[in-house]
Amino acid sequence: MANVELTSLAKLPTLSKLRKLELSDNIISGGLEVLAERCPNLTYLNLSGNKIKDLGTVEALQNLKNLKSLDLFSCEITNLEDYRDSIFELLQQITYLDGFDQEDNEAPDSEDDDDEGDEDDDDEDEGEAGPPGEYEEEDDEDEGGSDLGEGEEEEEVGLSYLMKEEIQDEDDDDDYVEEGGDEEEEAEGVRGEKRKREPEDEGEEEED
Repeated sequence: MANVELTSLAKLPTLSKLRKLELSDNIISGGLEVLAERCPNLTYLNLSGNKIKDLGTVEALQNLKNLKSLDLFSCEITNLEDYRDSIFELLQQITYLDGFDQEDNEAPDSEDDDDEGDEDDDDEDEGEAGPPGEYEEEDDEDEGGSDLGEGEEEEEVGLSYLMKEEIQDEDDDDDYVEEGGDEEEEAEGVRGEKRKREPEDEGEEEED
């Protein structure tokens, strides 16, 4: 409920399982005791950018026993002397104030924690899946069917391939016969030329 011009938490519904609440950039100046009544299990609360001015207002958060992280950025209360020490003393259950603990160590990213929780839930869901035997049998049947289909396809491909080869062989034989005929014709042409040349050669010798 960030930046919705909220002035009061009086109408906040009961959310007993809620752990993280964003109330930043509103106009809240008090009435924080409602949070402990309606959202007792809060671990993270963001009140930054509101009109909270003094420690007395924040004191109402003592009843949030599970609260670990509190943000009060841009609230007037942050201008108080010894603001951080005072808040840690007042709310001893919190670990992080404005993103840092008492020793100025930065708080871990809450989104990373949520992601880890989601991964754990996914692992649990996988573990709760039905017995693997049924699915394995179905997979085997599917694999058998797919193998059979592949075999039929291979047989069809093999027949068509052989038929193509036979056709190509016949074409090659025809080419070979034609090429042989051309060679014979060339040979006969050469012989005819030789025969013509022989009488001409004899006539030249006689003239000599």
